[in-house]
Amino acid sequence: MKIINLVEDTKGNKLCEFEHGLSFYVETENHKLLVDTGATNMSLRNAKKLGIDLSKVDTVILSHGHYDHSGGIMPFSEINSSAKIYMRENVDGEYYNLKDNKEKYIGIDKDIIKLPQCVFVAEDIKIDDELYIFTGIEGNRYPAKGNLMLKEKKEDSYIQDTFSHEQYLVISYESKKILISGCAHKGIVNILDRYYEIYKNYPDIVISGFHMIQKDTYTDDDVARIKNTAVELLKTGAKFYSGHCTGQEAFDIMKEIMGDMLIQIHSGDSLL
Repeated sequence: MKIINLVEDTKGNKLCEFEHGLSFYVETENHKLLVDTGATNMSLRNAKKLGIDLSKVDTVILSHGHYDHSGGIMPFSEINSSAKIYMRENVDGEYYNLKDNKEKYIGIDKDIIKLPQCVFVAEDIKIDDELYIFTGIEGNRYPAKGNLMLKEKKEDSYIQDTFSHEQYLVISYESKKILISGCAHKGIVNILDRYYEIYKNYPDIVISGFHMIQKDTYTDDDVARIKNTAVELLKTGAKFYSGHCTGQEAFDIMKEIMGDMLIQIHSGDSLL
């Protein structure tokens, strides 16, 4: 099995570029997958530099409806028109970052949903014995403060984004389970609670951003929330790979608690 990061926010492999985005290439016994595609066609360029042939990919999983995870889909579709692209049915909502009364559209290119290979997911779905997608996160433990700026536009007004357009991939490999998320806007602890409801245990490996990055100073309450999250993650016994939207300060706080059970991702890194 292979899991290789194609795009991340920070410099890693000297061959690879980096940007604000996330993309993974995954090889299993039966599949060649992309989980997210970064913000631009950089994921395609980095794949070529790493000797990865994306024309052989058979499955794409889009974690949620934001540009920094979906921007490579249209360029990918030009070299591969056969791979199925799994996304939530409401992935094309009007999603915005609203700060200081300035709006920035952060949703997907609407041309994506016109692609004939798109598969729109309404509920949990078993693709086959290797791949399973779940949704339906109800918990709200340790919510990400950065989510407060993220809105959905309905007619002429903004409402808080509930991130119902988010989904999570479980890969079964030999006797192991690998959970891959994107930004974990719903909260990584809540996502793991839902995983436990389904499987009655925890995954062996979790790959996800934790969306703890903040432009303002971390308050004592923020630090406490991050520490509590780290404690909860450590209880699962899983190994965690994180980066992208986690934020360096938050990562360092968690690393002190989680030690070797938390590994930072960089652009071009091989995880497995």
